[in-house]
Amino acid sequence: MTAAVAPYLAKLKDLPIHPGVYFYYDKSGKIIYIGKAKVLRNRVKSYFTGTPDSPKTARLVERIWDLQTLVTRTEVEALLTEANLIKQHRPRFNIDLRDDKTFPYIRITNEDYPQVFVERTIVKDGSIYYGPYTNVKGLRAALAVIKRIFTIRSCLYRMDDASVAAKKVQLCLDYHIGKCDGPCQGLISKQEYGEMIQKVEDFLKGRTDNVDAYLDSKMQAAAKNLEYEFAARHRDQLEAVRSYVSRQRLRTSDFEDRDVLGVARQDNLTCGILIRIRAGKLIGKEQFRFRGSEDEELPSILSRMITRVYENASFIPREILVPDKIADIDMITAWLKDVSGAKISFSVPQIGEKKTLLDLAERNAELVLKDWALEQAQRVEIVPKMVRALQEDLNLNAPPRRIDGFDISHLGGTETVASMVVFLDGKPGKKEYRKYKIKTVEGIDDFASMKEVIHRRYTRMKAEGLTEPDLILVDGGKGQLSAAVEVMERLGLARIPILGLAKRLEEVFLPGESLSLGIPKTSPSIILLRRIRDEAHRFAITFQRKRRGKAMIHSALDDIEGIGQSRRVALIQHFRSLKNIKNASIEEIAHVPGISQTMATRIKAGLN
Repeated sequence: MTAAVAPYLAKLKDLPIHPGVYFYYDKSGKIIYIGKAKVLRNRVKSYFTGTPDSPKTARLVERIWDLQTLVTRTEVEALLTEANLIKQHRPRFNIDLRDDKTFPYIRITNEDYPQVFVERTIVKDGSIYYGPYTNVKGLRAALAVIKRIFTIRSCLYRMDDASVAAKKVQLCLDYHIGKCDGPCQGLISKQEYGEMIQKVEDFLKGRTDNVDAYLDSKMQAAAKNLEYEFAARHRDQLEAVRSYVSRQRLRTSDFEDRDVLGVARQDNLTCGILIRIRAGKLIGKEQFRFRGSEDEELPSILSRMITRVYENASFIPREILVPDKIADIDMITAWLKDVSGAKISFSVPQIGEKKTLLDLAERNAELVLKDWALEQAQRVEIVPKMVRALQEDLNLNAPPRRIDGFDISHLGGTETVASMVVFLDGKPGKKEYRKYKIKTVEGIDDFASMKEVIHRRYTRMKAEGLTEPDLILVDGGKGQLSAAVEVMERLGLARIPILGLAKRLEEVFLPGESLSLGIPKTSPSIILLRRIRDEAHRFAITFQRKRRGKAMIHSALDDIEGIGQSRRVALIQHFRSLKNIKNASIEEIAHVPGISQTMATRIKAGLN
């Protein structure tokens, strides 16, 4: 029998000569790598000619079964498209710049009278974002000073000139205690409020000298007009600014704006530190973590890091210090120029003050890396043997510490329900169990029912930012598995490993594989999977029986005229079951509170 030919081989002959993004797929149809290119034809062909430049690339090429390309208008567009698609799909062979949470930003809304608050999700509505803040302590310190210095409104009302003129919003407590100037009632002009917002931006950019001068002038003006209460308030605000600045100990002699990127590496872990210097003062630092970078060159890592750091930046300094050259430098600089409106230069300092700054960033990166490596070691130690065995048997990149298990249950095609159980480190996490009433499927169709519950669960996961599982287990063979895989691919979640466990022979099936995995039935992996499957089945059956019982009671009692909720409850509480009601005499039924002789006769006739 002739072996199947990989589809990508035919596609190599006719690749586009334009910039764009390329996708590599394995045999199961899963995206395993996403890359960008100035010329797609040249870049893609380079993988299949000559010797791979690293063991990681060699492993990647071995697994490539198919490829696709996406042509973009410019190299910059290819750069941004690649970054967004990697975040969405998280392919196995890409560097994984992933954090356990979404870091917060300080958001200044796009309104006539802007609000200033913490936001974790970027909304493309013209708002300005400062951050991200990986150091929540630094974020809180900045916000505390802003609230003390500036009388920015804290209400969430949408204000414009029309609403202010109509005075639709009433003055609140913040106005009366001096924390707001009352823009809702027109007590401060839009121009004055805008000037205050500009000073907030100056403060967040580290331009505290501007803020200092602004508050000093207001204090002097208030004192001159004998408004001593306002003068004292501005004095306190000025002291808050100067106290905040005094804590920024690092100073540079040229008082310039610049960012400094430091990197530390150990095995497959890489930490990046961004130090922000504004007007010669250190105003903050952010940290970034990379996985799967052991075979990646530093220039490539820096390129990824820069793309992530500045993709939502509201301000980019003219100079960025880095420890090495940067891959795709032309793309990066062109993109940054588009974003900032100015040319951004990268420097690799060897001596002097700038080298001292770079060394500082790298020392901080080493400290973060040390803590992270220790954290990883501790996590490895507590991973149960069953979970570790499952990782090895399924050839997963990481232990499946969170596993979602699904089962479908029905009775002759009626009252179909589904269950989801969650196992955390091999143990049931019952607080996260979920049960579902199947809404779109009639009759017996386990495949369609599985599609519905998978779609509902992971659509909600994406919308609400719920924790993503490390592995999904569906109760059933290739049919149920294929149904689940189809939905996950449609949702853009094909990166999450998924498998099926058939009931009859306890066979484990993977997507795209016709034969089951040859895992021994007594292995710890199978034992764990069986526990999850059985628990999902138990949870589904319990829910299905409960639903069936309610349906039976409904069909028997609720169709009797005059039986409402209170009488139904009274009957069930008195007789304990529908069977006992049927066997009771009219006189016995009439003894139930709220049930007359006539109603008892009607119930008896209705049940029989």
